[in-house]
Amino acid sequence: MFDKRQLYIGALKTSTWDDSIDRLSLTFDGGPVTLPETEGAKWQAANVPTVSITRLSDTNDVMVEVERKLKITAKVVPITEEDSRIHNYGITKEDCFAHLDLGFKFYSLSDEVNGVLGQTYKPGYVSHLNIGAKMAVMGGDTDCRTSSLFAADCAVARAVQWNQ
Repeated sequence: MFDKRQLYIGALKTSTWDDSIDRLSLTFDGGPVTLPETEGAKWQAANVPTVSITRLSDTNDVMVEVERKLKITAKVVPITEEDSRIHNYGITKEDCFAHLDLGFKFYSLSDEVNGVLGQTYKPGYVSHLNIGAKMAVMGGDTDCRTSSLFAADCAVARAVQWNQ
């Protein structure tokens, strides 16, 4: 979510994992983003040329850039047996789940950022997570719950909501 734009990056459901099958789901402003399955392939929003998505490998790995605002790397990876054991997911070889490994770089954030992700980029941030917990969670559902995926209406939001 930036300006009045909506960018969705997701991992598609999969019952078995195969690195050669692309499990990325990408949309921009509600429309699908089609990106050839070739490393280096680049998609650029026709109406917003500062937004681009580039494949970092043939499948499952992209970099999203909004010039002068942010850069995101997103890679769809399977949940491993070790992940399943640690977090008690109950994943077996016959039943695979995938999730996104994400990396963020923000170019200009206010010192007032908050929320699950935003607070970790605040200058001087110190984590209060219990890293020994099976599933450490930042914030709580009362602070970070929104009415929809793209809503900026959680209790700690600093974003300005626009009329949709």
